Amino acid sequence: MSNGNSQGRQEGIVVVGTGVAGLSAALAVARTGHEVTLVTKADLVESNTYHAQGGIAAAIFDDDDPRLHAQDTIAAGHGLCDPKAVDVLTREGAERVRQFAAAGVRFDRDRQGHMMRGLEAAHSRARVVHAGGDATGKILELDVSAMVRREPRIHIVEHAFLEDLVVRDGRIAGVRLLTDDSTAGTGDDGAARSASGEQRTIDAGRVILATGGAGRMYPYTTNPQVATADGVAAAWRAGAQVADLEFYQFHPTALAVGEHFLISEAVRGEDAVLLDEQGRRYMKDIDPRAELAPRDVVARENFRVMQRQDGRPVMLDVSPMAKEHPDLKAFLATRFPTIDAYTRSMGFDWSKEPIPVSPAAHYYMGGVRTDLDGRASIPGLYAAGECARTGVMGSNRLASNSLLEGLVYGRRAGLAAVADDDGTAWRPEPLMNSVTNKPFEDGPVALDGTDVGKPELKVWSRERIQETMWQGVGVLRDAAGLSHAIERLGAGLAAANGRIGSHVDVDVASLENRNMLTVGLVGATAALARQESRGAHARDDFPQTRDEWAHSVAYIRR
Repeated sequence: MSNGNSQGRQEGIVVVGTGVAGLSAALAVARTGHEVTLVTKADLVESNTYHAQGGIAAAIFDDDDPRLHAQDTIAAGHGLCDPKAVDVLTREGAERVRQFAAAGVRFDRDRQGHMMRGLEAAHSRARVVHAGGDATGKILELDVSAMVRREPRIHIVEHAFLEDLVVRDGRIAGVRLLTDDSTAGTGDDGAARSASGEQRTIDAGRVILATGGAGRMYPYTTNPQVATADGVAAAWRAGAQVADLEFYQFHPTALAVGEHFLISEAVRGEDAVLLDEQGRRYMKDIDPRAELAPRDVVARENFRVMQRQDGRPVMLDVSPMAKEHPDLKAFLATRFPTIDAYTRSMGFDWSKEPIPVSPAAHYYMGGVRTDLDGRASIPGLYAAGECARTGVMGSNRLASNSLLEGLVYGRRAGLAAVADDDGTAWRPEPLMNSVTNKPFEDGPVALDGTDVGKPELKVWSRERIQETMWQGVGVLRDAAGLSHAIERLGAGLAAANGRIGSHVDVDVASLENRNMLTVGLVGATAALARQESRGAHARDDFPQTRDEWAHSVAYIRR
């Protein structure tokens, strides 16, 4: 790796990340007549968006209303959603979906040309539009990235990893990147890496983080290889507030073999059922909505059934669909072509037999704390999409709201970055207790994210990070497991910081590991502090939801 530092040309606005949030932000900036640099650590289209299956929830049909969508979102969030943020999401989201449909995004339509829709868990209406059957994210990413490539004011920089944010005099001044155009692809451990990167700094008065999630912290995940917590970790090191990092959503149904391929929520929306190894359907005994209960409920019960089965997976049975679709094989191939092709490639004919599934890390509700226009707590810094904590998701994301959030809040962040002057600063108020409607008295909690625990001489492997997170900060948690994870992650982070500080054999994989250790440590600390079970955060030692914890806590670096 080169330790040289080559200065890039002065840029006013930089967007980091090219999922739907980053693409929306870049388009919003460019369409106001401003130049913007769009940075991605892989190819332009490689993102969580590209791999999203189910669809986009939007109240665009005659029997629906954004207010109903908002009610469903808030109910799924278990008391931690910001109603104002949810209102923005559902109202503007409907407008954005209509706009992109009119602009040519290839949503699935019936023979009359009407957009098709499906029902997913915890929605009171069938409002989830999809594209390519079960390839909504892929179609959306390809179609919107094509719009980006046609926009001359957007300057795309591929294969450039975000090392850190540059902060001067308390405000954002740019980004420091590790670039190597010759190194696409991944290493032996599945981590994106650069063999011999070159440091490059791009000066910028505005930086919009749209770097996606952190699913690669876990061994069982539906996330692509690029999801390594990069933006959240960089914001944390720069001193920005983060919040809700204890809330990681585990998808209930990933294929239990191979690459843990996501079996979309929409499959259960079409009447598929879950069975234990004796063939008993168990979700009816857990929740009146059965398989269409919120994701956290289904994921936990799947996990508990697997524990009773000595870790063996549960089974997903699509045979009930045959009542409405007698030619089940043909229906599956048409409605779920991506899933159908993958399951068959793994040796399953799911039209004739149940397939094995298990929970897997899917979506991070927490992230960089922002206002309704994407502003973070450092002047000049913005965040959107999965790396942001806008207040929309609460403690549990409603199915198919993630792409919608990227569309809405990516655009808002882009417009704010253009409109804000150098003196604009968001000064976050204390997060509110939703029971008392008063600020949480303690305010942001300061953590030392650099030197927790005794450093180890050996730098941690990716596998060690994943196993520590799965065992201590996984689907079900308790104080003992969380405390052990905090101690171990702190030691691992100290070792990673020592190696990176010495500039010895530092590559992208090493930087990704540091990012995941950082965010894993802060998330585990937040999970230990939250002594209750709420949404996606489930503790065996505190199984009940407690009103005194009906607030969110922001964390900052000491």
